[in-house]
Amino acid sequence: MSLTILCVGKTRERYYADAVAEYRKRLSTLMPCAVTEVADEPEPRALSQAAVDRATRAEAERLLSRISPGAYVIALCVDAPQPTSEQLAARLQALFVSGRSDVAFVIGGSLGLHESVLRRADERMGMSRMTLPHQLARVVLAEQLYRAAKINAGQRYHK
Repeated sequence: MSLTILCVGKTRERYYADAVAEYRKRLSTLMPCAVTEVADEPEPRALSQAAVDRATRAEAERLLSRISPGAYVIALCVDAPQPTSEQLAARLQALFVSGRSDVAFVIGGSLGLHESVLRRADERMGMSRMTLPHQLARVVLAEQLYRAAKINAGQRYHK
């Protein structure tokens, strides 16, 4: 069983990077979790649909090249269903039991995910109806993956 958080752009603020590192360290006692960052595109001056498509397509090519062929891909999207912590734990457990041992969560950049990444995804998941900064989304996802692993291991996790 392994998890990957695949995201666009670098974590610039140290406190976000430290938080993700802390949850990855805690999670490593239960299962491996890697964080892979791909370069983001500069935001176009004019946010025309064509310019946004060019930028997200370039990011998508980088993301797709880092997804292993057999990975089960979950794209994080604002408009997708938002599971509870218990539902996420159950979903991960069901994937692992069914033989899907490589699960990749994909977080897009500030312009979102290109359609090609969404087509590659096996499912979509939301984290909040509120907009989260992409760096904070990484922290929240890492914490929730740790929480899910604790739930699945039958261990207590502070509520």
